This record gives sequence, C-alpha cells and structure tokens, in this order.
Amino acid sequence: MQKYYLDACIWIDYFENRKDRFRPLGDWALDLIKKIIEKNALILYSELVEEELSIKYSPRDIKAILNITPFENRIKVKISDFQIKESIHISKQLNIPRKDALHAIIARDNNAILVTRDKHFQELQKKITIRKPEELL
Repeated sequence: MQKYYLDACIWIDYFENRKDRFRPLGDWALDLIKKIIEKNALILYSELVEEELSIKYSPRDIKAILNITPFENRIKVKISDFQIKESIHISKQLNIPRKDALHAIIARDNNAILVTRDKHFQELQKKITIRKPEELL
C-alpha cells in the first residue's frame, strides 16, 4: 500500500486554501488528499507535524485539519531517539534545518513519499522520494 508523509506546509496549503501569484496551492493539496483517499493509500503524519501546525493553530484547528482524512487512511507515526540523532547529523552535514531532516527520515523509515514544497528538502532527493502535490496529481 502506498504511503505519503505530508509536511506541515501541505496541510496549511489545504486548510488556508493558499495561493501564490499563479498557482492554486490549496486546491492542489486538497486534490492530492482526495486522490490518496480514493486510491485507499495512507497519509502519515507525526508529532512533529502537529508541533509545527501548533505554531499557527489551536488544538481544535489541528484536529479539523487532520480530520479531512478518514481515520482508516491516516496514521500517526512515532519518532524514535535514533531518528532524532540522525536528523541532527544530517542537518549539520547538509546545512538544512533539523526538523526538515527529521521529516525526511520519518518518511524514509516508513517507506513513504515525502510531500512538501520546502526547498530545503532538495538536498535530500538522493536519500528519499520527495514530491510536490501537483507532481502527484
């Protein structure tokens, strides 16, 4: 079964229906979520995603954001101490934010495609499959 780990920015694109100058980012995020559900695939998230969402949103809003996906298509994955240590190492090695490295490690360890628009992840393309929502539609 295919698995997708959505970075916090994708959840925010969906929830705020964000757009940039030319692109309907919120529409693409929602369309991807719908496609994943239709394929009966899984959406993974972690405490780190919840932590990043909590910077902008209340616990109630976070629950509403995540509940766009049916319970059976959504799995909260755990973060291990080893993953945290590895993210620190990769962060220093590639000069990227530690949390971005940790998202990539979580996706890799769960055999999931990392879905993000964050440019920091380009450094990790050799280690994990990374896509933007529109690339998966």
